[in-house]
Amino acid sequence: MLRHLLKTGNLTLRMPSGEVVHAGDGTAPSVTVTLHDAALPRKLLLNPELAMGEAYMDERLTIEGDDVRGFLTLIVSNFQQGNLPLSQKIARQLRIAKRVWDQWIPLKTAKQNAEHHYDISTPFYYLFLDEDKQYTCAYFKDPSFTLEQAQEAKKAHLAGKLLIKPGMRILDIGSGWGGLAITLAKDYGAQVVGVTLSDEQRKAAALRAEEAGVSHLVEFRLQDYRDVTEQFDRIVSVGMLEHVGQPQYPTYFKQIEKNLKEDGIAMIHFIGRTGPPGNLSPWFQKYIFPGGYTPSMSEVLKVTEKTSLEQADIEVWRTHYDRTLYEWLIRFEDRLDEVRAMGYDERFIRMWRYYLIASELSLSHMPHVLFHLQLHKHQTTVPITRDYLYVDGAPEPHSSFPADFVPRK
Repeated sequence: MLRHLLKTGNLTLRMPSGEVVHAGDGTAPSVTVTLHDAALPRKLLLNPELAMGEAYMDERLTIEGDDVRGFLTLIVSNFQQGNLPLSQKIARQLRIAKRVWDQWIPLKTAKQNAEHHYDISTPFYYLFLDEDKQYTCAYFKDPSFTLEQAQEAKKAHLAGKLLIKPGMRILDIGSGWGGLAITLAKDYGAQVVGVTLSDEQRKAAALRAEEAGVSHLVEFRLQDYRDVTEQFDRIVSVGMLEHVGQPQYPTYFKQIEKNLKEDGIAMIHFIGRTGPPGNLSPWFQKYIFPGGYTPSMSEVLKVTEKTSLEQADIEVWRTHYDRTLYEWLIRFEDRLDEVRAMGYDERFIRMWRYYLIASELSLSHMPHVLFHLQLHKHQTTVPITRDYLYVDGAPEPHSSFPADFVPRK
């Protein structure tokens, strides 16, 4: 299987029996991996994505120099060349066919999924996020931006597309730790309702709103988006669609249609695929985002076109999210002593390292991007050009990374 998969790069694999296997053409990246469990080769054949992540977490698979980036780059770059054996291609198609069941998310399951990831510990997330606790893609308008500057630019770009006027009511679906809602209230004079299924996030967001002096303008609710009954001038949903589940898309967009006023604007910010529909890695499904999925734009538009919501603008952010994930990874690695002091063990650390690097590479080496879908109900609600968003006329960079950037291993 390895020799079929790896056509470029160089992998040295030390088997549990002591046998050494070589695969690839000898070019970079060059990685040495050791398997310590006699049952692992069989598991890797049956379900490679799940078994590989689990084995790294449990140290049944070790990488020389702990070069997770090099190892995953080797695997992902060859996977993208379509070198999978026939058995793995069939298994992948079966997982794609099964995704409707994996992503069926009734109310109870939605809350459990949110708690699985977001209720780990608020102080843990605060270790590696920016000062405003944004756990979504930043906007590196300038490659020299810090993470803080890029997250501020993201919020400003979203606010610009929402065309906010003081006093407008805004619904923030999936409000996280409250940073966007607080900014829209404090800097733009909006009245914001944020809904989340994580009580950890809701409590932290409410405290932050009070500290920012905008608790009279912002309300955070422990509420499913499907239970919101009011109408709003604007609706924003940042990093939430990935948790909705493909079978719930009709419900999600019908709900936005119902909650949005006739002259309203909705902004949906989500990771998506530039290729056809697929499925989330079984390792991610089990350990990181149960029920998660990054949709193709075709899957989204197929649903919105059956509502009164019209596409006002679709923007594609390329390389911004892989830069964001890299920045989170570096901050996470630099504060491992604090992670351990919180009671998290080495297995947890390896899980998060694997998650952040694999996510980064999925954005840089696979057909994943960040979509901005701007919706309205009437053709003239949103300006007919993007000039209202760009006033300085500065040229746009071709990458979110500086030209001389070299990633830390």
